[in-house]
Amino acid sequence: MEGFEEELEEPVSPTAQYLNSSSLCVYILSVIAFEVPIDDIPALSLLQEKFIPMNTRFSSIMIEDKNGEKKWKKVEVKLEEHVKTPIFPSSKSSLYDEHFDEYMSKLAMERLPEDRPLWEVHLIKYPTKNAAGSAILKLHHALGDGYSLMGALLSCFVRVDNPSLPFTLPSTQTPKSIFNTKDVFKNYIFSIFSNVFNTISDFGWSVLKSSLVKDDFTPIKSNANDTKFLQITVSSISITMDHIKEIKSRLGVSINDVLVGIIFLGIRLYMQEMNKDSSKYKSTALVLMNTRSIKGYKSIKEMVDKNNKNGPWGNQFAFLHTPIPELNDTNIENPLDFILEAHEEINRKKNSLGAPLTGLLLNVMKKLRGPEASARYIYNTIGNSSLTISNLVGPMEQMTVANYRVKSIYHIVTGVPNSIAVSIVSYMGMLRITFALEKDFFDKEKFMSCMEKSLQLIEYSSKRDISIKSKHFSMPTMTTRI
Repeated sequence: MEGFEEELEEPVSPTAQYLNSSSLCVYILSVIAFEVPIDDIPALSLLQEKFIPMNTRFSSIMIEDKNGEKKWKKVEVKLEEHVKTPIFPSSKSSLYDEHFDEYMSKLAMERLPEDRPLWEVHLIKYPTKNAAGSAILKLHHALGDGYSLMGALLSCFVRVDNPSLPFTLPSTQTPKSIFNTKDVFKNYIFSIFSNVFNTISDFGWSVLKSSLVKDDFTPIKSNANDTKFLQITVSSISITMDHIKEIKSRLGVSINDVLVGIIFLGIRLYMQEMNKDSSKYKSTALVLMNTRSIKGYKSIKEMVDKNNKNGPWGNQFAFLHTPIPELNDTNIENPLDFILEAHEEINRKKNSLGAPLTGLLLNVMKKLRGPEASARYIYNTIGNSSLTISNLVGPMEQMTVANYRVKSIYHIVTGVPNSIAVSIVSYMGMLRITFALEKDFFDKEKFMSCMEKSLQLIEYSSKRDISIKSKHFSMPTMTTRI
């Protein structure tokens, strides 16, 4: 019986405690867009048979024991409390995008009840431009990060073309850079000293950014950032992975570097559109890095195995402080510089020990001053920067569940003290960049126009720079969701 009680009440990881505190309460909203209406989708049975048994976190609540330590306690799940089917007002159009956007904004601002497991499913049985029907999965970030969430989705869904085969993921191998061939010949001793210097520099800068140094208020950072839950509006751009891979191969960088460069240029173009003097302002992005020492996803059984050290369930990520290049410092005639600068900065920070040292600092702070002090430190880290960027790799094949085919997927993170949060998800050979923007602060149409312009400028520059095999080239295939 004693062993059973221990199983029912497991310690909450430090990161999960930070993400569910008085300072921070962070959620992931994952939107699954279906090709067909979902009026008859067997949601309750799917959740009961596939989702809940996946991990005890989905049937547990976070409690405090008599010593003040937070633990996961297993409880009975009442599915009817977790599944919502909203009724939208009548629409003049046959599409309900405006109502869907308002519902997403409302969801982003609401806290989940603490007396039941920290997740909900919202079934949107109304058509939008993007879907015949949608499911919104709202999970508390304390349950796990994007890696855990994508692993869970892949375990619930199967391939349309062959349900018996596992999903395949796009290759993310970085080719040898033609711009950085001198790196190969660097002296080993110099590399050691360089990494030591970068570690000290990155860790020191991280501490300063989390305590004293704040980004200026700009057209992408409002003074309402002290509010934990902001009203948001969501937009996205989709682009074929082949176009990104072409730029990636030419520059010798990663897919993530290309995407971050596109986002950075688009942001600077928007800032300049809204305020010409904003090019003088320093702005910083927090690029999230998965710290697991694996490529691809493990099975759920492997992820929840306590002996699994490589790809465990939970929150295994680090923030990389990445300055957004300024337009007056970067020649706009060569937009590729935004990608190269992003690559250099992210690569340098990945190879330093700044992120592990920050994790060590949080653990020391937790022991000396409690988890709330560490949570406030993370809150300041995010709030003192201008935006966050996260990236998830999805399957190449189309997914289906109960014969309902998935047209697209995307996610957003809410509860962070930023006016803009960016998430990237790949699916079926497409990359979808989604922007959660502070409502009534951003000019959404102008912002998305600047992002499209950034994409076109970088595509054109890469084509102009490359030895063109044919006389004509096409602009990237993209769509804007508003």
